[in-house]
Amino acid sequence: MEKLTLIKVGGKIVEEEDTLQKLLRDFSKIQGFKVLVHGGGRSATKLASQLGIESKMVNGRRITDAETLKIVTMVYGGLVNKNIVTGLQALGINALGLTGADLNVILSVKRPVAEVDYGFVGDVKKVNGERLASLIKQDIVPVMAPLTHDGKGCLLNTNADTIAGEVAKALSKFFDVTLMFCFEKKGVLRDENDDGSVIPEIDKDAFDRYVEQGVIQGGMIPKLENSFQAIEAGVKEVVITQASDIHQSKGTRVH
Repeated sequence: MEKLTLIKVGGKIVEEEDTLQKLLRDFSKIQGFKVLVHGGGRSATKLASQLGIESKMVNGRRITDAETLKIVTMVYGGLVNKNIVTGLQALGINALGLTGADLNVILSVKRPVAEVDYGFVGDVKKVNGERLASLIKQDIVPVMAPLTHDGKGCLLNTNADTIAGEVAKALSKFFDVTLMFCFEKKGVLRDENDDGSVIPEIDKDAFDRYVEQGVIQGGMIPKLENSFQAIEAGVKEVVITQASDIHQSKGTRVH
């Protein structure tokens, strides 16, 4: 099967002009088929604040009421997504910006209310890998915003890491997929205060051990759980690294 690289980048990288331009140059040089999934939370928080709407977060997840949904749609599906698409077109990459609603590529279900009512937040139900693969094979590069839909006319705010993992799984039937989660650290660290303490490789047994020892904690736990699920579902390789290292064999390889 042909190789495909799926890069997931956090909002901070795509929201600042200098880091965005570097990312786009690096991404444009990746050989073969590719997909970019992006966040945009800081811009959404900033716009909400300017409009006098309070941003509420629980466990790093945004509570999305009707007004907040309008803001994340504007920011994720509009401003951030189209800035990336425009930048890639300038580098000769035929990019297409997509939410999950476009071409019905990602169908979600509104998260049920448990201890927390997250509002208009989606849990991914189905990714149309075949439709995405047919676009990709036409040398179109999907740029995916963290928004999905429920098929009944409602957009849903959806975690970008989850979208990246689910899209990678769906595309693994058509390509040899490498999934790269990019964030501000160089990889999974043994000591969060020491950027040189990258764990180069990690499997499920080591992960369980590190969690028990408190070495891996917080937001890194769901990131790695997503990674193991992706591997089990047929994704060839998952790499956790910083955006500036997507061309080099650096970061943490998950297997």
